Amino acid sequence: MTINLTTSETETAPSCAGESDGRQSIQAPSPPRTRLRCRTVAAGGSKQFNYVRDLPPLAVEERFGPSNEAPVATPSETLLAALGSCLATRIHANLVAGSIALRGLTLELEVDVATSPMWAPIGEEPSAIGFEAIRVNVLVDADASPEALRALIAHAVLWSPVANTLHSPVHLDVALNQALSLDRAYLP
Repeated sequence: MTINLTTSETETAPSCAGESDGRQSIQAPSPPRTRLRCRTVAAGGSKQFNYVRDLPPLAVEERFGPSNEAPVATPSETLLAALGSCLATRIHANLVAGSIALRGLTLELEVDVATSPMWAPIGEEPSAIGFEAIRVNVLVDADASPEALRALIAHAVLWSPVANTLHSPVHLDVALNQALSLDRAYLP
């Protein structure tokens, strides 16, 4: 069976804490914490190389116009790819955990994004910029009913670190580190 779902069609899984039907609350264990690191080095113009662990550098480039013919992804496209990868991994893991045979899984993501001018005056507050709406279309070919697949996808969205980062408030701390020499900053 192949089904086509968007995130607006999936329902959020009910919370176990504070249910009003008389059932006892069950609290999920806190996930383990880890620290991820990425070093982004400007490569000239609007291109950056991003270094994660000892993997080859990931090139990302901001562009001023349409990105259809550019050789590398924009930062927003990279964020969209991270969401798709995280959701696909969660969905696949849920299928495996449920002993559900999977023949195919594809996620199609699209976003409405309000872009900002690259050089706005310092001190000026921007209007609303960034992602406005993200749509995820899940195409899955698996041995499960559409209802079971909808629940499985809702669970994947609920437990996706990237999805949670996008829809929940996250503290962002950006600071100037003057102690870092420029020579070290440009080393791969």
